[in-house]
Order: sequence, then C-alpha cells, then structure tokens
Amino acid sequence: MRALIASISLALLSTLAHAGEACEAKAIDKNGKPLAGAAKTSFIKKCEKEAGGAACAAKAVDKNGKPLAGAAKNSFMKKCEKEAAAQ
Repeated sequence: MRALIASISLALLSTLAHAGEACEAKAIDKNGKPLAGAAKTSFIKKCEKEAGGAACAAKAVDKNGKPLAGAAKNSFMKKCEKEAAAQ
C-alpha cells in the first residue's frame, strides 16, 4: 500500500513539473507574442490548476481499479487538487 501511495505521489509530482514547463510554453497571446507580467502569472496559475485536475482525474480509481463516481469521485478530486495546490 505504501509503495502504491509513493508511486502515485511521484507520478503527480512529475506531472505537475511537466505541467509547469508546458504552461510556460503555452503562455502566448493571440498575436503569438509571449505573455508577461500579471497576464503570464494568471495564465500559468490557471493552466497548472487544470493540469493538476487532469492528473487527479487519472488517479480517481478504487482499490479494485474501477473509476470512482459520484460523491466518492468529488471528494477524491477536491482532496487531490487541494494537496496538489499546496505543493
């Protein structure tokens, strides 16, 4: 069980690290110029939050490997995204 938790944690960290790099690369305005200042900060924050949500959705499975649904999924997603934001 600990190995599973450790591997999931490492996967999340690597996903978030790639998300940061990917978000930096996507921070371009409609004219193709790189964003700067507050616009860039806002864009990257939103992009990383969305990427973290995607990583959490991929991990939302029960102990039998079936996808979570309903209240269990909502609870898991809320906790996972909160933990991802804290890192």
